[in-house]
Amino acid sequence: MNNHFDTIVIGLGAMGSASAYHLSKMGARVLGLDQFEPPHTMGSSHGETRFTRLAVGEGAAYVPLIQRSNVLWSELEAQTGQTLHRFTGGYIISPKQGKSAFHGQDDFSTRTAQIAQQYGIAHTLLDAADLRQRMPMLNVHDDEHAYYEATHGMVVPERCVQTQLALARQHGAVMHTGERVLSCEASSAGVTVKTQRDTYQADKAIISAGAWVKPFLPARHQALASIYRQLICWFEADDLAAFHADRFPWVLWTFPNVHGCFAVFARFSDGTPAVKCLTETYDQTVDPDTANRTVSPAETDAMYEQFVQPLVRGLRRNCRKAAACLYTNTPDEGFIIDQHPEHDRLWIASPCSGHGFKHSAAIGEALAQWTTRGHSDLDLSAFSFK
Repeated sequence: MNNHFDTIVIGLGAMGSASAYHLSKMGARVLGLDQFEPPHTMGSSHGETRFTRLAVGEGAAYVPLIQRSNVLWSELEAQTGQTLHRFTGGYIISPKQGKSAFHGQDDFSTRTAQIAQQYGIAHTLLDAADLRQRMPMLNVHDDEHAYYEATHGMVVPERCVQTQLALARQHGAVMHTGERVLSCEASSAGVTVKTQRDTYQADKAIISAGAWVKPFLPARHQALASIYRQLICWFEADDLAAFHADRFPWVLWTFPNVHGCFAVFARFSDGTPAVKCLTETYDQTVDPDTANRTVSPAETDAMYEQFVQPLVRGLRRNCRKAAACLYTNTPDEGFIIDQHPEHDRLWIASPCSGHGFKHSAAIGEALAQWTTRGHSDLDLSAFSFK
């Protein structure tokens, strides 16, 4: 009986830590399993900061998720005294003409504004001249415009994962880290999970394995998950204080006919003493077990020369720190949050394509509700298997 649980959560990053916390808070007997020691740098739930966007240009179905997540981050902060989320403001810069191919939207700034109008979210659209006046360190092209929202913000991913796991343990959840799952099988009697160390039984399981989700998907759905290696670099600045979150709203830049983006993050005082930048590229898929986590000097130089130097004034070539992040992308760059098509005791949680962390608190709560009472307060139907 010691190895039998109400729910097993496989993968304890953004989604898994939130699910384990909310399940245990609801009184469920929970086992969490992770092959690494979360929070860690092997998957997607790291990098010191992640954007939050209240008006989510990827689609209206995402807005209730971020709205609820923002409430939950605040509740966790009040409960623990940790700083997990801050409103910093942020700019989304897009070309006025030409497809940017960013998350399936031709003009991501305009699409985000349309979502904001639908939900009554205060925002401003700026032309290139207005943006240059507001943000003189940005080299904006005349054919670009920007969406600004004061309720854009950032969360601290490692601290969010760590906080939720700590609270889950306080509520009685059992956490086994450094333990790789070998198989997960479901039947009418329950779920059996085998790891490199032991075998566990449960009534249900939530699979939130991030870049390792593909083996858990039905064979006909495995093509939905493609894994890409993305780069994060922290560049030194002439005036580091100018990029602090109190003065610098983050920037997300999309480009004509390019499937990807460039982002510049606001700084928190307790982070790396440099400015975080990242790119998204989708040239080649990787295997999560063999993907190179080391970022070479040639790669940091390439980011600087292609994006940083031409677009942002005041950042230096010297890269203080660099990391690789794994994105699990679906063909439409949306999420998969649904019961397994072949087993109603299994749930798949794969909020994909680089824009999932900001929604993770609400998704974890919704999965806990769905697996315990048969339905969730939030409508997750938009993220079902197609």
